Amino acid sequence: MTRDLRSLRRALLHLVLAVIAALYLSPLLYMLVTSFKTREAAQSTTPRWVPDPVTVDAYREILASPDSPVLTWFLNSLLAATGHAALVLVTAAPAAYALARLRFRLRTPIFSMIVATLFVPPVVLLIPNFLIVNELAWVDSLPAVIVPAAAGAFGVFFLRQFFLTLPTELEEAAELDGCNRWQIFVSIALPLSKPALATLFLLSFLANWNDFLWPIYVLLSPEALTLPAGLGNFQGANNIRYDLLMAGAVIASLPVILLYLVAQRWVIEGISRSGIRG
Repeated sequence: MTRDLRSLRRALLHLVLAVIAALYLSPLLYMLVTSFKTREAAQSTTPRWVPDPVTVDAYREILASPDSPVLTWFLNSLLAATGHAALVLVTAAPAAYALARLRFRLRTPIFSMIVATLFVPPVVLLIPNFLIVNELAWVDSLPAVIVPAAAGAFGVFFLRQFFLTLPTELEEAAELDGCNRWQIFVSIALPLSKPALATLFLLSFLANWNDFLWPIYVLLSPEALTLPAGLGNFQGANNIRYDLLMAGAVIASLPVILLYLVAQRWVIEGISRSGIRG
């Protein structure tokens, strides 16, 4: 009886999880389906899950449009998101390791101040960041969307929590062998932190890839836009071309989905070991 009850509970749990997954996946599937519909079918008031006929005209039109260089926007977003995520790792990893392992005065107050900046609304920093970017002559260039947010507090906090879980015995053994703190960080801490580094890279890549507000402020020419900002303008010009809008959304979603599929094992391990919970 107990075994039958457990099987029933497991079946109900799987059913609930399947329903939740369907609710989350249905908008993505409908977006994908709509991108392969004709213009008339996409604008139909009767929703259909199976496009009839199946066509790639929306992709051809959006990629060939001279007023909307989607491929250029895609490349700009790819370069910006990759550069930003790499710079986040470069700035966050040393700071997080120092706060996790080194003993120095004011370590706790410094860490508290860094974490406190997480509560500052990002919109408050728009004008100060724009003034700095303007002084550096970065307006309308990719460094304007790569550098400003690369030294955020979340990366320091996330990696510090992970470094605290690493065994100290390996570092102590390295010290006995004559390694200095930098050598320990590079040779021991970083290789053991691949899951956390991959997770932070993915989260930073995703945040930069989806950023819409900041690129609108600092990227002025159509050729310099990133994909979210460019598709925002494209939507304003084609607000009833649902086939084109869904095709653009598919193009914007594809790199993030592929990146997550590749790094999902590291992401799960990194989040579980860093003490971050959803």
